[in-house]
Amino acid sequence: MSMLVIAVATLGATAMSPASPAQADDEQPTTRELLEQCDDGTDLCVFHPSGAPVDSMGDAHQVGDSFFNCTKDLQRSTVGWSDTTGETNTVGVSMKAQYGFTKLFSVTIEASYSHSWESSHTEQQQTNVEVKPGEVGYITREAAMEEIDGTYEMHFEDPYYGHRIWYVPFTAKGPKADAPSTKTQHTRKMTKKEKEQHCS
Repeated sequence: MSMLVIAVATLGATAMSPASPAQADDEQPTTRELLEQCDDGTDLCVFHPSGAPVDSMGDAHQVGDSFFNCTKDLQRSTVGWSDTTGETNTVGVSMKAQYGFTKLFSVTIEASYSHSWESSHTEQQQTNVEVKPGEVGYITREAAMEEIDGTYEMHFEDPYYGHRIWYVPFTAKGPKADAPSTKTQHTRKMTKKEKEQHCS
């Protein structure tokens, strides 16, 4: 008897399995529910990166405290700061969590690109900033990031939500610990309110 192979899309995941033309798939798993089956209900679970990591810089944000120069002279301030950059991914789960799919992701990245995946990275530094009279100085930082896209291929011995094979797209973005971040010194004139608060 001939069988019809159908594809079912659910939140970006695609299922492939033999099915009859009349089979309906009204209820489908979430992406997280699917991934949590990796190595805990699957015969095969593999992560296929779609290409090399894509490097970028994170959003600029202030680190450390602002320095208010209430004197009549140019002042140099040393701003000490500590900043932690985290990760984001398709399912919002830390890749340090003890799930089969997170372990597989980390192992695959290290084997494919010869460096480990960083879920978070903390940088500490002291940065100098020169501030003119009546101005406020501060430091911003942009963290070096990398983004990895790929697909989990999952095979089940017994049909899972009606299908034995699932393909689940996955994207993760995290700090690139071995790449330098961008630190920038800024100055601007104090507002009237800031002068009252810090210079009175």
